[in-house]
Amino acid sequence: MSTAPLTGTRALTVPVKLKRRRLLTPVGQVSLGFVALVVVAAALAPLIAPYDPDHVDLQNVLAGPSAAHWFGTDSLGRDLLTRLLFGARTSLIGPLIVVVGSTVLGLVLGLVAAWRGGWIDAVLSRVFDFLFSFPAMLLAILAVALFGKGLFAPVLAMTIAYVPYVARLARGLIVAERARPYVQAYRVLGFRSSWIAFTRVLPNVVPTVGAQSTLNFGYVLADLAALSFIGLGVQAPTADWGSMINESRGALMSGDLLPTFVPALVVVLVVVAINVIGEELSDRIGGNFS
Repeated sequence: MSTAPLTGTRALTVPVKLKRRRLLTPVGQVSLGFVALVVVAAALAPLIAPYDPDHVDLQNVLAGPSAAHWFGTDSLGRDLLTRLLFGARTSLIGPLIVVVGSTVLGLVLGLVAAWRGGWIDAVLSRVFDFLFSFPAMLLAILAVALFGKGLFAPVLAMTIAYVPYVARLARGLIVAERARPYVQAYRVLGFRSSWIAFTRVLPNVVPTVGAQSTLNFGYVLADLAALSFIGLGVQAPTADWGSMINESRGALMSGDLLPTFVPALVVVLVVVAINVIGEELSDRIGGNFS
């Protein structure tokens, strides 16, 4: 009979080991490291780039990789590595503005629609449905036709185009949060409705919306690169990954692959890395880290 208490006591004193799941898998961590490297390289481009991005050297047109030009040169003799570094700035700042703008506006509109309900929710939902009928690329092309080529018009149009995606997601999450007991408890205690919405409900939905916005970043980056490729986005001689691919079409026809392949590969790698990060964040947050 003396063994039973020992067994029970020993069972209570054994520490329970909880397995912590990492937010990102090894693949996600590698993707995050790659994206961070690209961002740091873009920020430090003026310091680490070996040449001026617009320096033309007609004596080194379409030169292959060498100690002087690691990735070779383009059809004007400009260093590809330098233009990749400076091109990262324009290629990343556009999607960043779109994602931040659409996320903030989408969260606010989704919160208003879900929290107020009634005719406000109905009107906003119809507005979202109307915007859903216009693809982001089509809105960007229309904006370019109205405001001219460059980065401003496509960024403005895509910000508007991505707001409904964020707003609809936020609305659904906030509607579910409204029904939770803690919201009713705050109301019973006399807290203002606006205080509950902005300080208690909104922080609970931001992680999920942020994970979706990470995915949106990759989509916007690819769309803006495509616009620059067809000549509607960033204009020459400004370095941009999409415009670099456009400028190297002649070299591609003559059999020089690097001026086209290098920026295209960078775009693909960055978009894939961001999508991996976004998908993993969505899985972890959507599963409540279970």
